[in-house]
Amino acid sequence: MKWNELLIRYGELSLKGRNRSHFVRRLKKNIETALIDLQSVVIKPERDRMYLFADDYDDMEEAIKRLPHVFGIQSFSPVAKCETTMDDIYKTAIDVVGSDETEGKTFKVEIRRTDKSFPYVTHELQQMIGAQVLRTFPGLSVNLQNPDILLLVEIRSEGAFLTSKVYPGATGMPVGSNGKSLLMLSGGIDSPVAGYLMMKRGVAIDAIHFESPPFTSELAKQKVIDLAEKLSSFGASVRLHVIPFTEIQQTIVNKIPDGASMTTTRRIMMQIADKVRVETEALGIISGESLGQVASQTLESLTAINAVTSTPILRPLISSDKLEIIDIAKEIGTYEISIRPYEDCCTIFTPSKPKTKPKLSKITHYESFTDFDPMIEEAVKNRTIYDLPRQQKDEFEDYL
Repeated sequence: MKWNELLIRYGELSLKGRNRSHFVRRLKKNIETALIDLQSVVIKPERDRMYLFADDYDDMEEAIKRLPHVFGIQSFSPVAKCETTMDDIYKTAIDVVGSDETEGKTFKVEIRRTDKSFPYVTHELQQMIGAQVLRTFPGLSVNLQNPDILLLVEIRSEGAFLTSKVYPGATGMPVGSNGKSLLMLSGGIDSPVAGYLMMKRGVAIDAIHFESPPFTSELAKQKVIDLAEKLSSFGASVRLHVIPFTEIQQTIVNKIPDGASMTTTRRIMMQIADKVRVETEALGIISGESLGQVASQTLESLTAINAVTSTPILRPLISSDKLEIIDIAKEIGTYEISIRPYEDCCTIFTPSKPKTKPKLSKITHYESFTDFDPMIEEAVKNRTIYDLPRQQKDEFEDYL
């Protein structure tokens, strides 16, 4: 069946009070971002719900596929529109119910009548429409408590709107409604999941990645770009900052004792991230660390790493085990990208015996013999920036 519009129901933001309009505007913008290439889509927000219209049937089908990934949506339904005559409503109701398997199923008619001038009241409409459906589909029966098919009919001044399908949304808060943070995106399994979970709580993200060519490849960088683009599919654009890290990493290997080099690497990464955070006006830094998973993620290591900044470090995976993280990665579509066999700079330069309980006093002592500040400033200055999702090139662009 070809649907005329989508009815979008709000999630947590429906509980908001005077500032609800802020969350609704943000959700509308995020839906527009997720559907940016669907030219016929028009979105109309209202206080309690949002409507999406598309003249092109393919655009409508694609919108149905993408909306489940946009945070802030509780659920949505494809809707068929008809004239507010009983004959048209009967015909559309039969078409809508008939788009599902009906034999042996139960159903219920639910009415929302916002046009109070309509000549029939709610219970009359329920009985009249229900009777027509039962006559058409004798295999159906009525269940008012827990029906298999819930036929929703809304009578508005501009027409009647009917649906029997409800698709679950991603829930959560609209991305950007709770500020912005900078995600440390390594290319592994954990960090994209950390970014996803923070986006679900309404945090917009920029991402930062450290590359060390020629030790890391273009394919390794492309993997990270693809991960950032996948995160952008959840309703908000993502800006990726790629930091040239070769000089710093070689200096660490040459100047810092082997067991402490990983801690120093993480500390300098954090300092660079903090400078980029300031430039991008982000409020926090997001990390995919899980307590005790590797040597750099013990409490002692995290304490030494945190010491270089007073910025809030958000670690949504801190208590998760690896299998839980993998399950989420598979669910959101980042797992297959993350396991591509291209190593990042941390993997390549991992020391043979990293300290699991580094002492901050010793780490700062080792670092005091090398002036990393100029290299940090240079790395921030020479970063490459990618805006995602990547826009499709107009076929006539070269002729303009």
